[in-house]
Amino acid sequence: MLSLEEVKQSLESAGQSHVLQFLPELCEEDRDSFLQELSQLDLKGLKDHCEGAAKAAASPSASLDQHLEPVPPQVIGSVKKSDKNSLTAWETEGLLKISENHVGVLLLAGGQGTRLGVQYPKGMYNVGLPSNKTLYQIQAERIYKIQELADVKHGSKCTVPWYIMTSEFTLAPTEKFFKKNNYFGLKPSDIIMFEQRMIPAVTFDGKVILQGKGKIAMAPDGNGGLYQALVDNKVLEDMKKRGVEYLHVYCVDNILVKMADPVFIGFCVSKGADCGAKVVEKAYPAEPVGVVCRVQGISQVVEYSEMQQETAELRGPGGELVYSAGNICNHFFTRAFLQDVAENFQGQLKQHVAIKKVPFVDTYGNQVKPTKPNGIKMEKFVFDVFPFSRKFVAFEVLREDEFSPLKNADGAATDSPTTARNSLMAQHCRWVLAAGAKLLDEHGNILPPKAGVLAADNSPAQCEISPLVSYFGEGLEPLLRGRTLPTPFILDEKLAKELQAL
Repeated sequence: MLSLEEVKQSLESAGQSHVLQFLPELCEEDRDSFLQELSQLDLKGLKDHCEGAAKAAASPSASLDQHLEPVPPQVIGSVKKSDKNSLTAWETEGLLKISENHVGVLLLAGGQGTRLGVQYPKGMYNVGLPSNKTLYQIQAERIYKIQELADVKHGSKCTVPWYIMTSEFTLAPTEKFFKKNNYFGLKPSDIIMFEQRMIPAVTFDGKVILQGKGKIAMAPDGNGGLYQALVDNKVLEDMKKRGVEYLHVYCVDNILVKMADPVFIGFCVSKGADCGAKVVEKAYPAEPVGVVCRVQGISQVVEYSEMQQETAELRGPGGELVYSAGNICNHFFTRAFLQDVAENFQGQLKQHVAIKKVPFVDTYGNQVKPTKPNGIKMEKFVFDVFPFSRKFVAFEVLREDEFSPLKNADGAATDSPTTARNSLMAQHCRWVLAAGAKLLDEHGNILPPKAGVLAADNSPAQCEISPLVSYFGEGLEPLLRGRTLPTPFILDEKLAKELQAL
């Protein structure tokens, strides 16, 4: 821990001496813990951080439109446009890499589920499925199943390690939750949790915000804080030791995420890519998602706010959107590329400005809850490393099969527990019907073949298939063909064994 004098000097040279204005009023214990917190800050970089934040917030975002072009077709694979033989070959390659212990998954676990109206990590959220499984349990069971599929195909006994990046507020509850649930059947040693850095929130004139008399207002540094966190927590060394060469990186809130998707991994490996992004076709031009495209010939994600309306609405000869590759925070990286970023490019990552309402203490020491935005939180995004890639590829997937994020509380039109739950159950209805079974509604009527098509005005049949039974619809035909199934229908391991025995 730095001495008080050292902290004072560092804050003065950064133009932030106001941070210690209430120090004399603190008791000894609070003073010590405040100095401890300040010692852990990057005091050398504080001046640049504060000045950079104020400057970035004051600068209008530049229009990129004249420099944009779509990602060229030769670097895009697609579940609907690529031929069946290629898709099968990619899946085979992906399963081989998994069986050889060369694949890991990395979860960007995010913060608390504040927008969902809860104060615990998003991954612990239960969207109301018949099984009452949380996002964490669904994801853990998919890892378990993909290991099993690779083992069956290759006679291996493989492991897909699960790296979980949390924030300061979510590490302890996440660890406790996994322990309480016996790590959902996975080995505790194969689940590696680590914390991203927190950075100070800053006023519009570049001053660090005091949240309390002895507490700085801190915020996680965005999911692009991953690259610093990999270094801070020696995660890259752990990956190397385990033989992990390829990483599937994803966000916690997508209920349909295919963990360590062998098709995506096989596609990226086959193309010799060091960096890849899954994309979905944008639903409409103004949909608020970033677009994977090229800027002056370099692959990157352009946020919807950085693209003018007329550019977003451009259409090709077939009527399709020119800029349609919606980013879904679902990425492939080689470990070598992550090492390269950590060693050579981290300082060049773009900083993004988030203007927020940040509670603070005024000059008299009174606690203030602002009614309008008063502070800047600087964030990095995980996709900001795309421009450093030597071989970037994109892989288009179907939204209804692979993307249904959970962001808002129920009552919102999109991205709510209800829409996430319905997306999963509609997918499972499609799997059951594709396996040659029929589903009955609550009145005993046979549901039509379009029962798995999710319309805005209806809920799908209550149908849920455990990931421990099927990863992505495979293996269901021998169990279900020719059967007529009442709903709610929950296919777990126990029922699967019973059906197998019949």
